Amino acid sequence: MTPAEKWIKKLGLERHPEGGWFRRIYTSETRNESGRPVLTSIYYLLEQGDFSALHRLKQDEQWHFYAGSPITIHEIDAERGAGKTTTLSAEGPFQYTVKAGCFFGATVSEGFALVGCSVAPGFDFADFELPSRAELLRRFPQHEALILKLTRE
Repeated sequence: MTPAEKWIKKLGLERHPEGGWFRRIYTSETRNESGRPVLTSIYYLLEQGDFSALHRLKQDEQWHFYAGSPITIHEIDAERGAGKTTTLSAEGPFQYTVKAGCFFGATVSEGFALVGCSVAPGFDFADFELPSRAELLRRFPQHEALILKLTRE
């Protein structure tokens, strides 16, 4: 059993629609005025050879590094089209926040990375957008290499 498989089993992780493995670990009992939890969080594990496909949320998402190899978060700003990468690792930084409305995905160059992701207000799949490769290429042709790398089609 690989180290990643051990974590997947130990934490009871399941496949995520964007790629990788996850399990929700916290849902706040406190609700906002619309009845949504004010905070949710998950464990998320990504292995080399897999990727978190480009997607976006309507809320900020904070990533927290826990174990394994460095994980790189790739972003495309939906308004300006600017690209950005941030790598979390055991050497730091340990946390990073992806701003609401930004397209983002992640990669691991070797082994695996175990992170946590927190969303406020709480995550709801109704706010999860996983656009097609064609749509992203039409909107952001300057990021063709990244889009081809972080989409499935």
